[in-house]
Amino acid sequence: MRLYLVQHGKATSKEEDPDRPLTDAGRREVRAVADFVRPLGLEVDRMWRSGKTRAKQTAEILARVMTVAKGPTAQQGLAPDDYVTPLRDELGATSEDTMIVGHMPFVSRLAALLLTGFESPPVVTFVNAGLVCLERTGDNRWQVEWSVTPELLGD
Repeated sequence: MRLYLVQHGKATSKEEDPDRPLTDAGRREVRAVADFVRPLGLEVDRMWRSGKTRAKQTAEILARVMTVAKGPTAQQGLAPDDYVTPLRDELGATSEDTMIVGHMPFVSRLAALLLTGFESPPVVTFVNAGLVCLERTGDNRWQVEWSVTPELLGD
């Protein structure tokens, strides 16, 4: 099973817009990452995103360059400060390849919990519009397969 964790693209400040949509730069960075992964032919059984506008916009951009069986779907429990243990348990009970588009510190804590059994300290660095691929091995352990960031692509 593969799990793709994505931190949403750069968003406006609350002062500019309380809904915090992606900035123009944020959209460009997400599109750059999407264009980079397009040749990989990524397929996921489900794409979950938080209910926040910036996660929705990020998920929509990524969904255009990959095969998504179900989603992008707003999912409860993916807000920045939500507990990660319930999602860890749910992921452990499925073999469906999944993409989660969310927020810091949630994605960082989830990655740490899956990889080490502890939510902290962070073991994977997330940046806006960054995508990290984790894979669950046959012995039910998780490992980092690859990661891509806008900075890596020169944006």
